[in-house]
Amino acid sequence: MEEISLDSIDLQLLAQLQKDAGLSNHALAQRVHTSPPTCLRRVKRLHDLGLIERQVAVLNPEKLAAVLGFGLSAIVEITLDRQDSQSLDQFESRVASDAAVQQCYRVSPGPDFVLVVHTQNMPGYQALVQRLFTQDANVRNVKAFFSVKRSKFGAELPLA
Repeated sequence: MEEISLDSIDLQLLAQLQKDAGLSNHALAQRVHTSPPTCLRRVKRLHDLGLIERQVAVLNPEKLAAVLGFGLSAIVEITLDRQDSQSLDQFESRVASDAAVQQCYRVSPGPDFVLVVHTQNMPGYQALVQRLFTQDANVRNVKAFFSVKRSKFGAELPLA
């Protein structure tokens, strides 16, 4: 495994890209006070090292709701009967591959997993429960909390 070393320019690039990955190379270079070719080379290196996993667009749920409706967001706690490594891995793999599951965390103590899920409506959530939880004999308990308002959303990691 390659040892990763980051200097202040790399950290500035990562911080800027976390705020707005849609910046042009020229604009990004200006923000971190480097030349565009240097900026491009460094961002490519950060991608190649796997530090930048992917770039996504964050949609505005309020504006999208006017077209598609708000949908249903829930935070779901899952407790399994068996917590051996294979059982945890199998469950995690199955839920992580489902498009309705936006985030999956293996946690401790308490439940085994916390999921953030999004479906179009309650029937969509019920279908998700059926395919991911009810049909799995190892799922002991499911506890869902339905979002009534998103007050904050972010994905930035601190780069101290």
